[in-house]
Amino acid sequence: MRKILVIALLCFGFVAQAQITSKEEVAPELVEKRETQKKEITKNYLALKNSFVLSDHSAVTTNALALKNALVNFKFKKLTLVQMNAATTTRKEIIELATAIAAEKDINKQRKTFETLSVKYWEQAAKYKAIDETLYLQVCPMTGAVWTSDSKDIKNPYYPKNMLTCGEVKASL
Repeated sequence: MRKILVIALLCFGFVAQAQITSKEEVAPELVEKRETQKKEITKNYLALKNSFVLSDHSAVTTNALALKNALVNFKFKKLTLVQMNAATTTRKEIIELATAIAAEKDINKQRKTFETLSVKYWEQAAKYKAIDETLYLQVCPMTGAVWTSDSKDIKNPYYPKNMLTCGEVKASL
């Protein structure tokens, strides 16, 4: 019994040391790949938002699908089990919303879905943004609808014809 306990402790110590070493030594190419994935997600969200600013239905559809595809391939890192479950659930919701936007033919209905997608996106924006990016949470004061931008300049994706510059910055990352 004593030998088994000693062997178990030795094995556990080896596994614990292996885990510590693997966490400390992250290959630079993996870090770079992850940053590239984050930039792709952010780029696709911003392209989708800008497509709404331009009222370009075709670009909205294309960018919604690009956002969906970028999110499908993204893996979360350094989260607790509870955080991982919440992040994974929210990512799944964003993917479903992006899919719904791409399938919808009416740009006003797409905008309504984008409102929900934008709330969900901001909840996870800190996990999706690259290290060198700054993102801003902006809000339309008329409706309370939010969106994420990479600029402090307001370009309202919900009312681009009548209230393009109506809105304000609420937060930043």
